[in-house]
Amino acid sequence: MEAMQGAQLFHGLKDHKCIVMAANTRMTLVTEGIFQAAKELDSVLIIELAKSESNLDGGYTGLTPSELAKRTKTIADKVGHDAWVLHADHISVKKGTPEEIEDTKKLVAEQIKAGFTSFAIDASHLFDLDGKTEKDQLQQNIDATTEIAKFIEEHYGSKDYGLEVEVGEVGKKDSTGMVVTTPEEASAFIKALNENDVYPQVLAIANGSTHGNIYDASGNTIEQVSINISQTKEIARTIQDTGVRIAQHGITGTPRDLIYKRFPHGDIIKGNVGTFWQNLVYDVFKVYQPELYQEIWDWTLENYKEKFPGKQDKEVFGKASKKAIKVYFDRIYSIDQETKDQINARAYAEALMFFRVFKSKDTAKMVRQ
Repeated sequence: MEAMQGAQLFHGLKDHKCIVMAANTRMTLVTEGIFQAAKELDSVLIIELAKSESNLDGGYTGLTPSELAKRTKTIADKVGHDAWVLHADHISVKKGTPEEIEDTKKLVAEQIKAGFTSFAIDASHLFDLDGKTEKDQLQQNIDATTEIAKFIEEHYGSKDYGLEVEVGEVGKKDSTGMVVTTPEEASAFIKALNENDVYPQVLAIANGSTHGNIYDASGNTIEQVSINISQTKEIARTIQDTGVRIAQHGITGTPRDLIYKRFPHGDIIKGNVGTFWQNLVYDVFKVYQPELYQEIWDWTLENYKEKFPGKQDKEVFGKASKKAIKVYFDRIYSIDQETKDQINARAYAEALMFFRVFKSKDTAKMVRQ
């Protein structure tokens, strides 16, 4: 079953109190279980990988855009679920040079060819701290985002693609030393893009979340409870009239009762769940593929221990083991059926809970209508 158009999904749900799960399938072993849960609850679903994970040479997952698209479509057909979108997450522009922009366009062209219908342009590293106004400070981000968005529109053939943009990776710091997106920055950014005839549906912001696993001083995984809900709501109110909603990145480790009770569903329309699925696969490997797990553990520490000085082995593995996926690609995908079944069952059960706390049950029906 072909992917939905991204704009169809975001426009269809922008006035509903729900969050769409964007599942990062670094290892596509989890994809079938997630799709089965989506079908059971008739929930929309986004499948995504970032530029660093899936690019023209396969990134660190070994999955090119066409390979990810092929695998996802095969599973969608097998499960029989039609309400899904293929999303290019974090199409990063970190320097803004002409060479980087052109390389990014080559990747985007390949993603469009592969069947992606939604794109996240992330030029949030481009921020001028010396700018006198919010627009001045964001101008490089605005320019890069506009250029790539125009390229997508030209090659996509219409404005019906999903568009996520981002502000806040680099910027002014608050009293705690964190970079936090302000309502004024969000408003100035969206207004400037609209003036350039670029109309995103989703804005990713810096609101206290962290990508991936987070750890205490002893190297133990801890819950992510740092997301600033009041700030997120304030930004959502500021940009509401533009039709733009919020993308919440970094949900791995966030307590699901907090998501259910406190997240502003609808203000946040897209929730990224990434490292969680990688952790699930590795947890199954510990029991069902212990030799493979140990090899991945050893490789990760051998290659990345020195890059995380002073960190416990558990934290080094949690942060860097994603880099082993491409190295062990053939071994990972040739595991026995029993292991695959265990991953599938766990992914299904966990996805059911995510869809429920995101309140996305029956959203597929809304989008189809």
